[in-house]
Amino acid sequence: MPGRGRAGTPKLLQLLRKATWVNQFRVGLSAQILNLRYSPTALPRAQVRMATASGADSYWVADHLNSLYPRSIATSGYLGAARFAPKVDAQLEPWTMLGHLASRNRFARLRLGVGVTDANRRHPAVTAQAAATLHLISRGRTILGIGVGEREGNEPYGVDWTKPVARFEEAVATIRALWNSGGELVSRESPYFPLNNAMFDLPPFRGKWPEIWIAAKGPRMLRVTGRYADAWFPGLISGPEDYAAGLEAVQTAASNAGRDPSSITPAVSLFVVTGRSRDDVEQTLKSDAAKAIALIIPGQVWASHGVQHPLGHDFSGAQDLIPQTLDQQTVLSYLRNVPVSMLKDVLLTGTPDEVIDQAAEWRDHGVRYLVASNVSHLQPNLRKSIASVAPFFNILRGLRKLGRPPRRNASDAAVTAGSRPPQRLRARPDQAPRHVPRPAAPPGR
Repeated sequence: MPGRGRAGTPKLLQLLRKATWVNQFRVGLSAQILNLRYSPTALPRAQVRMATASGADSYWVADHLNSLYPRSIATSGYLGAARFAPKVDAQLEPWTMLGHLASRNRFARLRLGVGVTDANRRHPAVTAQAAATLHLISRGRTILGIGVGEREGNEPYGVDWTKPVARFEEAVATIRALWNSGGELVSRESPYFPLNNAMFDLPPFRGKWPEIWIAAKGPRMLRVTGRYADAWFPGLISGPEDYAAGLEAVQTAASNAGRDPSSITPAVSLFVVTGRSRDDVEQTLKSDAAKAIALIIPGQVWASHGVQHPLGHDFSGAQDLIPQTLDQQTVLSYLRNVPVSMLKDVLLTGTPDEVIDQAAEWRDHGVRYLVASNVSHLQPNLRKSIASVAPFFNILRGLRKLGRPPRRNASDAAVTAGSRPPQRLRARPDQAPRHVPRPAAPPGR
């Protein structure tokens, strides 16, 4: 149409710009599920209500037989929340808990994920069944987060911990093979999980299986993610720049496998330390309870801050830590040289506005889905631990705004205004002109 192109271009650009941003940044809430002193389900139910009220897209629970946090300092002297959760190793089973929550909230929109399940300890056929069952119960709201697992959940229980990455790759391939079998017999060669006339007859929900989100950091794991994953879902990344490099590796692997790189959601799992004030946050970060997080941070990250991980420069962190064997004196000696700067690099820390600004930097380096876990309770002060819930809720709400289109500045407005002719305001026949005041409403209305 004549004259339409030039005048309509800025409007079109605005629409395209808005379409690019809308729904590109989503938020999830993640938590440990412990058996509390009074109820095993009270905390998860409260967390689901928080996630729903904040507008989060998903709720996640961890999968551990016991905690990655040293039990020797999980006492009221170091951890105020120990009054309610006296046994940090009393970890509840995630698939059972999510099934319970899904049955109580059958028609809710919140997606439910395990972040992440252990590919080594759990046979992939059992994981495929658990995820498919929850997917049916939740009416298509299940996400299967999966990773190699940790030594502490395998080796002490007699589970083979040799070649965990190779076993992980075979586990994911086995899950895909079972889900894609269409109910037919499946035979598949594998050094770890061979299938011989295996049967998997559970259906997908409305033709869709749960999404597979892979927690990966090493080069081989990143290649596996590019081949099989619906999302890349790492945790304990040392910073946004390292995340961007890993995302590039995942997308390259996807292209090499003949997949569309944009089909893989760039996600991340991040711990949050917040409080009512900056002073409260600083006090938390300086406590031994919070510094214990550093034990699951890889040795290379420690080295980048000029200190050595107490278990060695090449220590992998969470994957190889067995915290239940560490006595109190040993743990405290390990925490003596933890730099608070390292915690600030790996975690999101500060008041709600500060945390949201930090999250925006991760978004600018490629993250489109942030799953936040509130670890502000890792401090000796129970009152401040409880008080951190409100600012964390505000963070969840504020993070959603990172997916909105940025406000136009004055120059944008000038360009838009100058690219189309001014239009006169015309009053509709049933509407008074704008410059004519309307009659006042009758009294009592």
